[in-house]
Amino acid sequence: MENSLPPADELVLVDRELARLDARRSQLLARRAWLLRFLAAPAAGPSAPPATWRPAGPARPRADVTPRGAQNLLLTLGGALLTIAAIAFTLVSWGSMGIGGRAAVLCAVTSAALLAPPVLLRRGLVSTAESLAALGLALMALDAYALRRAALPDTDALGYAAVATAVLAGAWAAYGSALGRLRGPLPVAVVAAQLPLPLAVLAAHGGPLPLAWAALATAVADLALARWAKPAAVRVTAGGLGGALGGWALLTGGLLSLSSAVPAGALLLAGAAAALYVAWRMVPVAEAAAVVAGLAVVAAAGGVLRAVVPADWVVPVYVLCAPVVAVAWRSAAPRAVRRGLAGAGAAVLALGLLWALPPVVAGLVGPAARTTVVWSGPRAERLLAWYPATAPLVLLLGAVALALVPRLWARCGALFLVWALATALPVSLGLPYGVTSTLQLLTTAAALLVAVRPESATRALGTPVPVGPAGGEGPAGRPQAAGTPVSPETVLARSGLACGLASALSCVAVALDTRGGTFVALGLLLGLFTAAGFLAEGARRSVAACAAVAAATGLVVAGACAAGLPAHLTAVALLAVPAVTAAVGARLRRHPVAAPVELTGAAVGLLSVGLASTRPAVLALVLALAGVLAAATAVRPERRPVASWTAAALFLLATWVRLALWDVTAPEAYTVPVTVPALVVGTLRRRRDPRASSWTAYGPGLAATLVPGVVAVWADPAWPRPLLLGLAALAVTLLGARFRLQAPLLLGGAVVLLVGTHELAPYVLRAVEALPRWLPPALAGLLLLGVGATYEQRLRDARRLREGLGRLR
Repeated sequence: MENSLPPADELVLVDRELARLDARRSQLLARRAWLLRFLAAPAAGPSAPPATWRPAGPARPRADVTPRGAQNLLLTLGGALLTIAAIAFTLVSWGSMGIGGRAAVLCAVTSAALLAPPVLLRRGLVSTAESLAALGLALMALDAYALRRAALPDTDALGYAAVATAVLAGAWAAYGSALGRLRGPLPVAVVAAQLPLPLAVLAAHGGPLPLAWAALATAVADLALARWAKPAAVRVTAGGLGGALGGWALLTGGLLSLSSAVPAGALLLAGAAAALYVAWRMVPVAEAAAVVAGLAVVAAAGGVLRAVVPADWVVPVYVLCAPVVAVAWRSAAPRAVRRGLAGAGAAVLALGLLWALPPVVAGLVGPAARTTVVWSGPRAERLLAWYPATAPLVLLLGAVALALVPRLWARCGALFLVWALATALPVSLGLPYGVTSTLQLLTTAAALLVAVRPESATRALGTPVPVGPAGGEGPAGRPQAAGTPVSPETVLARSGLACGLASALSCVAVALDTRGGTFVALGLLLGLFTAAGFLAEGARRSVAACAAVAAATGLVVAGACAAGLPAHLTAVALLAVPAVTAAVGARLRRHPVAAPVELTGAAVGLLSVGLASTRPAVLALVLALAGVLAAATAVRPERRPVASWTAAALFLLATWVRLALWDVTAPEAYTVPVTVPALVVGTLRRRRDPRASSWTAYGPGLAATLVPGVVAVWADPAWPRPLLLGLAALAVTLLGARFRLQAPLLLGGAVVLLVGTHELAPYVLRAVEALPRWLPPALAGLLLLGVGATYEQRLRDARRLREGLGRLR
């Protein structure tokens, strides 16, 4: 038999088959050992064979519903259907019977439904008794409706509903108490008891305040049931309904306090007293009830005070009430109550701080939303002039309140509010241009000081304790492992840096109103961020250094604008920034700040390229100068891998732009400058690493010229380009064959074939047109027959060709 596989491949197959046989032998030996043990110990009784050998019997179907579940479902459906039938009878078929018949039917059905549960309970049919009792309760409600329709049609609907729900609640409560094993009547009685007082107020045409009082009184009764009732279902139902009604009453009182402060304040204080009692007596809900009580007291006090203060002082009045509530009963109240009251005060304070945020946001981003030309003078319009000027007072109150809390996180929040206060003051008070710029510069400096020296701030605030998220940077800029708490110094430093960056951006936006202010602000910010870059640690140092580069970029742009330079010449001037950052990087070498500074300078270089894009001649100059800077950076060993390729790309782009400027359209003028250095680099790579693939070393360089050349040949009717490209591709093919290199051999051969096809295509088309139409199908059929007859030999030849190419580098 002829072996069609090479010896190496056949050896691999033989090894695989032997390994498979060994594995099967091990399985059979294990099975044989188990069979021997089974046959050698008959006295002990046959043990069960392994699960893999046990015959699988038919699986027993599993029930989807338990018997009790099926019973409950049937009873529920039956009770629901009977209730629906009773409702239909009462509402639809009522008029077809006389008064005696109607009363007799309803009385008989209701009595039967209510008398059956005691009998069923004695026989142990609890579920059936529950269903019939529920039907009886529903029939009692229908009886009340039918009574009004038949005997009392002229009575007031709301008044009758109030009396009827009260009577039904009492009757259901008595029925449920008499039959203690039934779980439904008592909770249903509690639900019905929610309606009499509110319905009575509505029947008496009471307004929102009396209705809220009725809801609050009902809620207090519910809370009493939740406190002292024995059945758990009653306690849960009463507690949930009482909380809902009480919350609605207090919310109504809070809204009414905006218009009628004293009456609504009395309602709020009564609700607060009830909530405080619940907080004192019911431990599971103590904290939530204390929060409700605190909010109600603030709403009552604030509603009274807002009637005597100007409109701008309403929010500060509410915020002033918050700390009073937070410290109330500080020593006498239980801990949960104290936490709840503190939470209520914190919630009011948080709402006040949210109200005070618009001036802070306007102070940060408002100057950037300018409608005037840069350097046209200070703007006369005032930002957010309609907003109350007392917003900074709320920020100050929040800062003082947080500073008094003996927790480090609170005092850190106080520092943040001080920064927000300094940001909002120019907007709220309408400070002049000079004062605004000075205040923003001072705010930036203070924030950067906290970012640079956070330990001094934490010592002034209190004893450092672990706070915040996990992982990050340690106090001295050292990385911490994930899961360890972040130190207060790190939290303060990061917050200070973020605030400093935000204030710096706002300061620059304000400074753009005047030319002198722009240079002064950018110069001072350059100094501040440079100093922060030297004094800070870790990531903060890098961020500050990058901000310093951005400030220097702003100075260069401002100087170019002051000199009247157009955009394309400003681009040339901007190259001074990446030149300086490259020099700084060379000076600092492996310092952690070197790479961020150089990357920021590279980003400025991209900005320079964008500004020069409108002038091709200047763009070529900018690209060439940037290439020089990259080449100079590539001299440093640690930057060589990236900077060298960047320099080559920039020089190449500069060459392309210059060629386009000279109206050169030949693609070879653009591709040959890529191919030559790429082939040189590939040759050097192969000398250092002879095992490197020819595709890695020579493939990109050759493809850069050959592929565009082939595309140009097929679109060029002249003969010089096909001749020159064909000769070059033939030379590449011969070199690839001589040195046994796969990439030159295949790329060159493919290009020679395509160029030859291009040159012969017209003649082939003419010959095909001259042939009879039956000849091409006949030739195709003969070709297929020949290939089929020598199929195995063709496969062997293709395999040999593949192996030969695979041996090339």
